[in-house]
Amino acid sequence: MVERTKYILDEADMPTRWYNVIPDLPEPPPPPLHPGTREPVGPDDLAPLFPQALIAQEVTTDRYVDIPEQVLEVYRLWRPSPLFRARRLEKALGTPARIYYKYEGVSPVGSHKPNTAAPQAFYNAAEGVTRLTTETGAGQWGSALAFACATFGLECEVWQVRASYDQKPYRKLMMETFGATVHPSPSELTESGRAILAADPASTGSLGIAISEAVEQAAQAENTRYALGSVLNHVLLHQTIIGEEALKQFELAGDTPDVLIGCTGGGSNFGGLAFPFLREKLAGRMDPVIRAVEPAACPSLTRGRYAYDFGDTAGLTPLLKMHTLGHDFIPDPIHAGGLRYHGMSPLISHIYELGLIDAIAIGQEDCFAAGVRFARAEGIIPAPEPTHALAACIQEALRCKETGEEKVILTALCGHAHLDLPAYGAYLAGDMVDNALPDSALEKSLAGLP
Repeated sequence: MVERTKYILDEADMPTRWYNVIPDLPEPPPPPLHPGTREPVGPDDLAPLFPQALIAQEVTTDRYVDIPEQVLEVYRLWRPSPLFRARRLEKALGTPARIYYKYEGVSPVGSHKPNTAAPQAFYNAAEGVTRLTTETGAGQWGSALAFACATFGLECEVWQVRASYDQKPYRKLMMETFGATVHPSPSELTESGRAILAADPASTGSLGIAISEAVEQAAQAENTRYALGSVLNHVLLHQTIIGEEALKQFELAGDTPDVLIGCTGGGSNFGGLAFPFLREKLAGRMDPVIRAVEPAACPSLTRGRYAYDFGDTAGLTPLLKMHTLGHDFIPDPIHAGGLRYHGMSPLISHIYELGLIDAIAIGQEDCFAAGVRFARAEGIIPAPEPTHALAACIQEALRCKETGEEKVILTALCGHAHLDLPAYGAYLAGDMVDNALPDSALEKSLAGLP
């Protein structure tokens, strides 16, 4: 009998609805607050940045939201994405555990980010917006939005964190190939960028700074809106197509996960995989441990404070109740640029506070070791971000080797590293350090909370 490696859905079986986890939670998450009044923000407060359709999705209490046919048409370029059984990794580890990974690197830009970029561009274009601004770290989100804007006929302007702009030039070229304009952040083009550079001309930037610049530009320009690649409810909503597909694929496999593991920076990849499985857990149909894994250099869930904070450095956004390291926090320029955000998604933070998921932090040396181990067994070089989840998967699989447990482990391999190979070069050359966040830096950044 042939051992099956891939579980692939037909296009006709692709989910046609996104899943909103909020109605199924024991209690709703705290609302965003206006920084001036400290009252919950309303649609009018968000209108300068987002189209009405996305504002409605941000606050919806509906359990499911239909995916427009125009978005499904774009999704069909790469969706449904495959679910793999990592048999060769299992053999290399000598573990009785069964390891599965949902592979999002098959998208046009090689990551999960187009799952939300496509609908965001669609809804903006449908309401007459002609230009979108955004931030990006490693470049996966910027590339995804550039692709989506090209698809729906929008201009795209991207502020990329300076550390990643310098480390990952091919991401910039990908964005420009799709037609986007890309600036290193902090830049001289905005008041917030100029203020940062005046204080620190050599600033390596942060996602919080890049968000400030993109938001500032969007708020000042007519027919321009802002698009965010993570953190907000509507972004995580769009990503749930990952988990919805995975549930169908596990039915094909005749298996059920015991442990679900995802990397977390702002939360979109983790929430996209985890939320549909959390629905099943809350309904009593399965009982997986759900684990978020973050970098030791930017550990918002495991070491941050659960408090209201700005989503950006300049304080232009509403206050969000989330696990935060402080909006002034500028992390070391770690190679996992997509995880360099000072705060965790408010929705994931709330779910963590409810005790429905757990979280750990891992240093980047251990993560890249796991990435190399995975690549040599499975043949896919994972992006730096999902190496965090892979490191935790390998830890779990090796525990099963010691105990003899045949656990089923699921993770989301949210992208490949074809444009991140210099990071692997640094690891292979022995030039990488863990960059764990010192207590002194954490105390200083938390002191700036509003």
